Amino acid sequence: MTSYSSSSSSSSWLSNFWSSARRSKTLTAYSSESYKYTASGEGLLRRLGLFDLILLGVGGTIGSGIFAITGAVAHDVGPSVTISYVLAGLVSALNAFCFAELASRFPAVVGGPYMYAYTAFNELTAFLVFAQRIFDTHIGAASTARSLTGYLVTALEIFPFFKEHVPSWIGHGGKEFLGGVLSINILAPIILALLTIFLCRGVGELSILNLFMTLTKIIIIFLVIVIGAFEVDVSNWSPFAPNGFNAVVTGATVVFFSYLGYDAVTSSAEECKRPQRDLPIAILGSFLLCAILYIGVCLVITGMVSYTLLGDDAPLAKAFELKGLKYMSIFVSFGAIAGLTTILMVSLYVQSRFYLGLGRDGLLPSVFAKVHQTRRTPIFSQIWVGVIAGILAGLFNVQLLSHILSVGSLMAYSVVSACVVTLRWEETVVSEVSTRWISTWLEGVLCLLTIACCGFGAGLCFRFGASFVLFLVTLVIAVIAVVALHYRQVYVDPPGFSCPVVPLFPVSCIFFNIFLFAQLHQEAWLRFVVVLLVSVCIYAFYGQYNPHQTSSNQIVIYDKPALEESLITNHDQDSFEAI
Repeated sequence: MTSYSSSSSSSSWLSNFWSSARRSKTLTAYSSESYKYTASGEGLLRRLGLFDLILLGVGGTIGSGIFAITGAVAHDVGPSVTISYVLAGLVSALNAFCFAELASRFPAVVGGPYMYAYTAFNELTAFLVFAQRIFDTHIGAASTARSLTGYLVTALEIFPFFKEHVPSWIGHGGKEFLGGVLSINILAPIILALLTIFLCRGVGELSILNLFMTLTKIIIIFLVIVIGAFEVDVSNWSPFAPNGFNAVVTGATVVFFSYLGYDAVTSSAEECKRPQRDLPIAILGSFLLCAILYIGVCLVITGMVSYTLLGDDAPLAKAFELKGLKYMSIFVSFGAIAGLTTILMVSLYVQSRFYLGLGRDGLLPSVFAKVHQTRRTPIFSQIWVGVIAGILAGLFNVQLLSHILSVGSLMAYSVVSACVVTLRWEETVVSEVSTRWISTWLEGVLCLLTIACCGFGAGLCFRFGASFVLFLVTLVIAVIAVVALHYRQVYVDPPGFSCPVVPLFPVSCIFFNIFLFAQLHQEAWLRFVVVLLVSVCIYAFYGQYNPHQTSSNQIVIYDKPALEESLITNHDQDSFEAI
């Protein structure tokens, strides 16, 4: 009897887990349900216009990628680093189109990739996307804070009073204890605390500071391109690809991560004045601006000096110093400080909105969903994010973990691409109740998984120099899966912005994202598996039991900005009901 009872209990637990994991949201047309948070005073304030959103995307993208990575990759690839940035930009452009479509379809809710996955797939997939992404952003924010302190101390040491008088434990690296287990850095937590306080004040203050800092770094980068163009010696571009095309492709896998950040725009959906129109434009616009700046800088620095003289340590400043323009190195340092500050600020902002979305759905404690009645910001979520980043940055040298990051971003980007495809199916067939729909849907998902596996296989073949025949086999299988997706599914263009050439564009994103995943350090793969297992355990023992009742088949709605702005202005429940 005891054995039977235990077996029955275990079976019941697995059944409940499986049932909970498959819960999802349903995307429908506009409904007055969209304003339940605004009407109750729990919503965020719509303050961001198109210009603010573009600067938010640029602020979250341009930083160390342009001030450090360009030199490191140019040293290995040569002047053809420009081609590496173009190739990486093409792949990023495909991802940007996918984000733009989903931002247009989910214009009134926070959560970004988490919310997309919750609607297109299920609750467990959404939670796993959140966990992978938030792990990267927590460590990434701490690492950026440490890098920022290094630049700040270097800038202070321009003055003789500070020269060689700033101890390491204040901000120049860190003071190590216990054989390097601890690495104390005082300045990083202080910076994080100041930015957290600033973000808690409201999105208006964020947009003002981001405006100033982002315009500062754009102007400095523009000066670098213009002034550097007069110092270009075309002979430095020969040979253009000294290490061959393979090195160019490898360089593209490295610089791809320099483009990550424009997706931060999607996290501001609930704070955007005209989300359905402005979000897609801001995503594509910020990406295009970043791509132009990256390519311009690459052409200039590889033309100013030989690529062999470039490296990790401030390549832009070094290029100008070698040309006798030392004053430009000061501007470059201030540009790096501005760039890292905006990346850090946008990262903290995005993380708090992730927590807000999960808090509202009940997958995290409800305290994460609380919004300050006056400031209209998720105060607890913002403070939580700042505290976590401050502890990591103040006590540990998280920069050593940089080689295991970007896993969450690649996974999230791949899921977003898959969401574009699957949501096109749901638009057409959901209303036709049929067992065929279920099997067709599963068939489509299996095709998407096949394409992802082929991308990983092709990446391994490239990484380890496997036989070209094996590489070709993976491509053939991927093409067969794409053909099956095209002819076995029915697609309908969604309202608003539409990603072109579906399913080809989205599945190409999946293939290339997972191809890049295969190029990451093996420790990154291990980190992916560990976070995955821990996330499943957290969901199994907490998340599945606490979602709000509306989480199962909850409606996700379109937005009507004019009505939303009216509600925000009036703050009047009676007016809301009258409307």
